[in-house]
Formats: sequence, structure tokens, C-alpha cells
Amino acid sequence: MKEIKLFGLFFICIILFNSCAVVRPGEVGVKQTFGKLKKNVITPGLTGLNPFTTRLVRIPTRTVNQEVKLNLPSKEGLNVRAEISILYHVEKEKTIDIINQVGIDFEKVLILSTFRSASADVCAKFFAKDMHSGKRSFIEKEIQELMTKLLENRGFIIEAVLLKSITLPSGLYAAIESKLRAEQEAQQMVFILQRERKEADRKRIEAEGIRDAQKIIKEGITDATIEWRSLEVLKELASSTNAKIIITDGKTPVLINSDK
Repeated sequence: MKEIKLFGLFFICIILFNSCAVVRPGEVGVKQTFGKLKKNVITPGLTGLNPFTTRLVRIPTRTVNQEVKLNLPSKEGLNVRAEISILYHVEKEKTIDIINQVGIDFEKVLILSTFRSASADVCAKFFAKDMHSGKRSFIEKEIQELMTKLLENRGFIIEAVLLKSITLPSGLYAAIESKLRAEQEAQQMVFILQRERKEADRKRIEAEGIRDAQKIIKEGITDATIEWRSLEVLKELASSTNAKIIITDGKTPVLINSDK
């Protein structure tokens, strides 16, 4: 009798243990009885259920990071190897609809298939080099928007699509580097030409200034000015105490000899 009682107590404990379920933070639960879902969504915490007739279906509502590796087509027909992360979460209010319409394997059935279609459609509009350049953010945004459109009213929120790594076809890296090198050389040549033009402009302006100055000086020199300046020079020479011989016609003095 004692063994029967112990066995019965053990059996009751197992039933009680299986009659409790825990919904963890970041997920919701839906009770399913004989294949039929209950209408209420269970929030995180402890809940009771009949282990013989009911099971608890858990659906994550937190942000999920799903990483995908696949080959993406480019505009020129190349295959680009990419590693992409999809950040999404499930709307709690749509949990029952998602289970009824898609099932608990919704990520494989709906999210990933939609992503592959959207990414192929978007990347086919861009060249392979664009996926490795500043246009990467535009590609990510377009894939996200197209996925959001395809999954509209299905209960999924696509938070972001991130191109983590891009592997271009062999030979394309060399072509891109060659093009960048040519562009840098062209930019350097433009800089040199601009510098030479500025230097030429500077010399031209300097020459024009010298020419104008000489023109002004030439216009200001007259016979009367020359005679006046000659007389001033003659006066200074005459007032000097040094011995000298000066020959002059009264207009322009000529110094023949002077003592130091």
C-alpha cells in the first residue's frame, strides 16, 4: 500500500508539473486544444493547461536577427556572394493569424522566401560594384521597403536589412581598383592644370602691371622734366667739395672725373 501511495503521489506531481507552462520574456503563447487555437494571447509569465488535451505554442515577439548567405544577381549578370542580416519581429496582435495562416515555421516559409525574392529583384537593378560602394545603404533600404510591402498586414515588422559582407567575382576587384586609380590620376591632373592656370594668370597680371607702370612712367617723362632734373643734379655736383670735371651744355651734366 505504501508503494502504491508513493507511486500515486509521484504521478500527481508529474501531472501538476506538466500542467504548468512558462512564457518567457520576448515571446507570447497561444493554447492549442485538439488542434484548435484559443482566442486569447498569453503574455510572459506562468500559465496553466491540461497536459492531455492542450499544448502551448510559443511565438517570439522580440527582435530576431536572421543571417542569410546567398548569391545575388547584378545588373550586368554577375553573381555576388553576400552575407545579409534581416532584423524583424512579430506583432503580438497578429500571433494567432500567423499560426493559422503560416504556422510556427513562419520564418522559413514566409520571411526567408520573401527576402530571397526581394533581394534578387532589388540587386538586379544595381551593378556589382554598387553593392561594394556608397550605394549599399540604398540597396538595403530598397530591400527592406519591398519586403515590408510584400508582408503587409501579415503580422511582421521588418526593422532593417543589413549587407554584412559582399564578395565580388574574381577579377572585378582588380577592375575596380584600376578604375579608382585612373580616377585619382585624372583628379590629380585636373589639380595640376588648375595650378598651372593660376600661375599663368598670376604672371600675366604681373606683366600687365609692369607694362602699365612703364607706360605711366614713359608718359610722365618730358623734355622739360629731363632738363629740370638735370639742373638739380648739376646743382648738387657744383655744391660738392670734391674735385671734379663737369662738361655740360647747360641741360645735361656729364661727370668726367672725380676724386675719392
